[in-house]
Amino acid sequence: MASSEELALDLDELKHLQIIAKRPRVVSLISNEIRDLEKLAIDAASASASASQQPVTTTFVPSLKSTAPNLVASPVLNYVPLGSFSWDQDSNQVKIYIPLEGVEQEKLEAEFKPSSFDIKFHDIQGKNYRCAIPKLHKEIVPETCKVVVKPKRVIVNLVKASKGNWLDLHFKEDKLKPNLDKERDPMAGIMDLMKNMYEEGDEDMKRTIAKAWTDARSGKATDSLKGFP
Repeated sequence: MASSEELALDLDELKHLQIIAKRPRVVSLISNEIRDLEKLAIDAASASASASQQPVTTTFVPSLKSTAPNLVASPVLNYVPLGSFSWDQDSNQVKIYIPLEGVEQEKLEAEFKPSSFDIKFHDIQGKNYRCAIPKLHKEIVPETCKVVVKPKRVIVNLVKASKGNWLDLHFKEDKLKPNLDKERDPMAGIMDLMKNMYEEGDEDMKRTIAKAWTDARSGKATDSLKGFP
């Protein structure tokens, strides 16, 4: 017969296997084996007590079920992106209207930063949803922004860091704004501007700019730029 120490180790390992087992038949087999080993442990303890004529304190191995959350990794949550919403604004704030029913205030997670926001909605009819803009048109005041839950929609209030009108929710680089980096060639900003105008202009504009570039390379920039818009 195995010693009490060996039986305790076997029980410990079987209970660990019982936690990670998923198939019902496997769980049942392990449970039966655990019961048998527990009986053997009691018998071994009784035999040892009789042989030594001294009381024996039986140490029961604690079930690992109580510590199961520490052994199982947190599941990775999947989110359905919410790209359909409307918005309006005044000089002080922007309001975003998200059509989503069944949202519970305590089951949403909102993170506001000066140039972005990220809102997660958990457990809505078995799904998780997410609405986020990684870079806003302009900065906001995170500590005063909030999410308001309505029966059939969610309203996100973004407080503007500075008053004014937003042309869009998303940040968009102004392609027509020349680069004013002082360390660059003074003509570099003008060339960047002309390139952007060429890309976005009509056929007449493109011909005019193309001619200007050609003349600039041949030293006739001054004449070719006469009459340039």
